[in-house]
Amino acid sequence: MVALLGLILVVMGAGWWFYGGRVLRKNRLELTPKPGTPTRAVLIPARDEGAVIEGLLQSLQEQTLPVPMRDVYVIVERADDPTVRIAERYGTRVIFRTNLKRQRKGYALDEALKQILPRWRYDLYFIFDADNILAKDYMERILESYAKGYQLATGYRNSKNANANVVAAVSSLTFSMINVLGNKNRIKKGANVIFSGTGCYVDGRLIDKWQGWPFHSLTEDYEMSLYATLHSIPTFYNEEAEFYDEQPTRYRQTVDQRVRWIKGYFSARRKYIPLMRKRKRAQNIGSIKREAIGVRPIIMMLVGVIIMIVGLLVELCLRGEVAMAIGLVIALLAVVYLVLMFITLEMVKREKIKLRKQIKWRAVLFNPLYLVTYIPCALRALLVRDVKWKKIEHGK
Repeated sequence: MVALLGLILVVMGAGWWFYGGRVLRKNRLELTPKPGTPTRAVLIPARDEGAVIEGLLQSLQEQTLPVPMRDVYVIVERADDPTVRIAERYGTRVIFRTNLKRQRKGYALDEALKQILPRWRYDLYFIFDADNILAKDYMERILESYAKGYQLATGYRNSKNANANVVAAVSSLTFSMINVLGNKNRIKKGANVIFSGTGCYVDGRLIDKWQGWPFHSLTEDYEMSLYATLHSIPTFYNEEAEFYDEQPTRYRQTVDQRVRWIKGYFSARRKYIPLMRKRKRAQNIGSIKREAIGVRPIIMMLVGVIIMIVGLLVELCLRGEVAMAIGLVIALLAVVYLVLMFITLEMVKREKIKLRKQIKWRAVLFNPLYLVTYIPCALRALLVRDVKWKKIEHGK
């Protein structure tokens, strides 16, 4: 019975994958081109980020299409934060938070915008983490998406420290999966992209409408993705607009990070999927269809295979065929491992992440195991009621 459930998940995942690609052909969003150079604000949540923020500020100054530093807003909590002195030295504006009981990034952005909007108005608002660094032509490239009419767009997320160790390497490959298996396929089909982290812009008209930042979940980026899908807001993944992010170097940090992502994923879907179904019935805009394509069918198939393995093991053990059960499970696990290793190898080939040869092969060997550990992370996210945001210390 358990094995049958796994088989059903595999079939559903495969069907969902092919269905998502076919139904979107008649469901493309209309774009309104926007000529000219827009005014831009840059928002940087940066509590205790003195060790890394200077790299981001330097990269903003060195853009082929520079951002006036007076339009860069560094968001902190305390006047004695070393981040403040660095930000002021670069001529940015510093915004101090007032409600420190709410520690998520979404709340920091909301407070900042509520201070900015009464005094200044921008065509675009960019959001970066303090540890980001931008390629010199990031602004020039990403504005090409705005000129075409996309109201939300994200760039290509590369890694600053993928060669630090194998944990940082496989953590970087997580975003490669989102890009290669998700967003690249989505933009080909006219679907909305999935935002992960920062390195993105938001049209000023949306900020004017929201009068702040309305996404406050554990994964405010994914919540924004669902909002855009629900409201048919055109989004884009611009692979040419490259920025760099720092990845965790300790496995324990990746567990805390992934538990938060999964918890936020489920909470955001509980909020938005019923709204999508209701809107689909009322207006027939097909938001559920646009949301269906991406990496989730692959995850569903993977979970289904694992459930099948567990089911076969239990069935054979109950019949007393323990040796056969162990041999079969080992064979199936080996097949799953090899498939995931092949997928990893393809991602390494396609992506721009430059891994040293030694780190590359360690990542190819370790990433299948890392992907499987998403299952206990998911179980923990489902069982733990109150998952809190935990700060990851960044290097220099």
